Amino acid sequence: MSDSLTVLHLTAHLGGGIGKALNGLILNTPPDSGICHEIVCLEIPEKSQFLEKLLDAGCPVIINPTPETLSERIRNADIVQLEWWGHPAIPAALCRGPLPPMRLLVWCHVSGLYTPVIPQKLMTAAHSCVFTSPCSLESVETSTLPLKAVKRLGVIYSCGGFDDLTAPVRSPCEPLRAGMIGSLNFAKLHPRFVEFLAAVSLRGFTVRLVGDMVNREMLEEQSRRANRPDMLEFRGYVTDIARELSEINVFPYILNPLHYGTTENALLEAMAMGVVPVVLDNLAEKCLVDDNITGLIVGNPRQFANAIEWLADNPAERARLSMNAQTMVRRRFTASKMTDAFAVQYDAIKSTDKSVVRFGDIFGYAPSEWFLSIQRTPGYFTDALTDCAIDEFALPGMLEKTKGSIFHYRNLFPADTRFSRWINRLDALALHSKGPQIQQPPVLS
Repeated sequence: MSDSLTVLHLTAHLGGGIGKALNGLILNTPPDSGICHEIVCLEIPEKSQFLEKLLDAGCPVIINPTPETLSERIRNADIVQLEWWGHPAIPAALCRGPLPPMRLLVWCHVSGLYTPVIPQKLMTAAHSCVFTSPCSLESVETSTLPLKAVKRLGVIYSCGGFDDLTAPVRSPCEPLRAGMIGSLNFAKLHPRFVEFLAAVSLRGFTVRLVGDMVNREMLEEQSRRANRPDMLEFRGYVTDIARELSEINVFPYILNPLHYGTTENALLEAMAMGVVPVVLDNLAEKCLVDDNITGLIVGNPRQFANAIEWLADNPAERARLSMNAQTMVRRRFTASKMTDAFAVQYDAIKSTDKSVVRFGDIFGYAPSEWFLSIQRTPGYFTDALTDCAIDEFALPGMLEKTKGSIFHYRNLFPADTRFSRWINRLDALALHSKGPQIQQPPVLS
C-alpha cells in the first residue's frame, strides 16, 4: 500500500446529521495527512447543501452506484467506512451478493441502546467499530462482546466544532428566556414534553420552539388542556440558528427516554452559545452535560420545574453554568480532535489484512430479516408477543414514515409480504398503548 490512504465512506444519504458529520470530518482533514476521502451515497440526495460543499472541496462522490461500481470502489479502497444508523439502503446494497475483501470501519450514528440496535455480528466483523457516544458501550450487544472485539471499539463524537457560531455577550441580570431547537417528532421529543413545561409555576413562562412543525397541533392542544394555552411559541424552520440561540438563555431539552441519538448537535450548539441546558437523565445526554457544572439534569416534571425556577431566581448561577457550558463544548468538540481521532483509527487498521464480510450473515437475506435484525423488541412484529401493549415511548419511532421504520421498509420492499402482515399486527398492538395519540403514516400502494 502506498503512503496515501483511500477511505471510502459508504452512506445511505448525505442529509441532516450524517451530512454535517461527514462534512466536518472530510473538509477538516489536513491536506498533508495523506488521507483521501471518497463517498458512495446510495440514495439520490434530496438537498444539495452538504453535497455541494464536498464537491467544491474536491471530494469524489458517487451517487446511486450500480453493484459493479460499488464493488470496484470497495476493491480500490484501503478502508471502507460504513456510516451506520439502521437505514434500509445499507443492507439492500451490501447483502445482494459477494463483495470484495475490505478493511471495514463502522461509524455508528445511533446509540444502539434501543431500536435501531447495532447488530453484534456487525461489531465482530468490523476491523474497527466506532461509536458516536460512550453511552453505546452500555448496550446489551456491546456488553456481551468477546474480548477480541471489545479491543476494536472506539468513541468519536460526530461534531466538527462551532467556528460558525459566535457566542453573544450575555448580561448576568437578563430574565430567563427558554427555547429549544430541534425536532418535535415524538420519536425524539418526549411524548409528555408539555407535562414537563406545564409543571413550571413561573408567571408568564413560555418556551420558543424552533424547527419542524410536526405535532404542533397536538402540542397546542396539550397546552390548552394544561390551562397554559400561550406557553409555546412556534418559530418553525429558520436558517439563522445563531440568532435564535442568542435570544434565549435556557434550553429545555427533554427527549424521549428511548431515543436513538448520541452526539446531539442541537444541544451542543446551544451550549456553545452559552445557553444553559436542562436535560432528562437519559444516558446520551448524561454523556454531554455535567449536572450543576455545564447544565442541569432532571428525572421528572417536578424536578424540571424546580430546575427552571432555580435558574430564574439565581441569575448568577445561570451565568456560571452558561460560561462553563460554552467553554467545555468549544474545548471538547473540535474538528481537529475528530480528524485526529480518525487518523489514529485508520493507522491502526491500514496494515491489517482485508477480509470478506458476509453481510447476509449479519443482517439476513431478505428485507424483513434486515428489519428484524435492528429491532430491540422484534416480538412486536412476530408472534413472540401476543396482546401486548407497546411502550408509549417506543410507539412514535415505530410509526415513523422513514428512519428505518416498518413503513420505510415496506415502501422500499413491497414484494416482501411479511411487512403488510406485521403492520396489521402493529395496528392491533397500538390500540392497547398509552400516551399521546400519534398520526400513523399513510399506507402507500
